[in-house]
Amino acid sequence: MAVKIRLRRMGAKKAPFYRVVVADSRYPRDGRFIEEIGYINPLTDPATVEIDADKAKKWIANGAQPTETVKAYLKKNGIL
Repeated sequence: MAVKIRLRRMGAKKAPFYRVVVADSRYPRDGRFIEEIGYINPLTDPATVEIDADKAKKWIANGAQPTETVKAYLKKNGIL
């Protein structure tokens, strides 16, 4: 099972809101997930980013691969 840390899109049309989730790579983008570890709201200025560092580090240590976008947010928040 290839586990990824990725964004799950929520919110209304033209008003996106993302949750950072840990999911099997075979599941759809907005489908089933294992655990929610944070959220990102790009509509605020600057974007609101809340990610649980302990959970993210635990999942990365267990072999979860973050996507490019999530990796950038993790680096920006000092988690990676």
